[in-house]
Amino acid sequence: MLLRKLISASIQTVRRLAYVQGQSPAPKIREYFYYIDHEGMLFLDDARIKNFTSCFKEKQFLEFFFKRLKLNDTDRYQDEFPFLSVCGRERNFIRCDDLPIVFTHIIQNDNEDRIAYAHASDKMSVPWQPDRICMFPDTGRVYHPAPERYGSIGLIRSKLAIELSSSFTFQNGEDRPPTRFRWKGERLPAGPGLVEGDVHREASAKRLLTATPKCDTTGL
Repeated sequence: MLLRKLISASIQTVRRLAYVQGQSPAPKIREYFYYIDHEGMLFLDDARIKNFTSCFKEKQFLEFFFKRLKLNDTDRYQDEFPFLSVCGRERNFIRCDDLPIVFTHIIQNDNEDRIAYAHASDKMSVPWQPDRICMFPDTGRVYHPAPERYGSIGLIRSKLAIELSSSFTFQNGEDRPPTRFRWKGERLPAGPGLVEGDVHREASAKRLLTATPKCDTTGL
């Protein structure tokens, strides 16, 4: 898949890239470098050990950081760090294992179910669309629509994906994407509006890489 190939290439490049956390390429400008793993945890990119103890956990910071996340539209580190979060005079360059938006848990209530992302507060969430999730059998990863400014697609973290996987039906065989998803007793089509095979995901990835999203702090 295009986006994954891009990020994999970036990972190989970034290991040879020289940078210093907090470097100042211009007066009053500071640059920092981050990494988002497939569980949605945020780390300093050069952290030797990346696990729960070393990730950023302060919800207010995470909300502030992710509300400003966008495509890297600067002339610096575009290939190695495809995403950027500008916080005042700080440029926070970001690379990720898969996608920058990783959904963490579903918020169920009487009015509207929502799915939260970024390990921030529940305010960082979008409407839960169980009829638009899609799983790729080759990786086992599950995807859900995300805000457009992030590329329209987000990854569902492994723990939640495992919980949801028991509700998939594979009418075309387990080596093919699931065809149905059961939610609250209703059998729904699995992913027709998000992706159907790699063609639509490629197209979504291309839109992500060629778009110039604005730094928006509102919800979806």
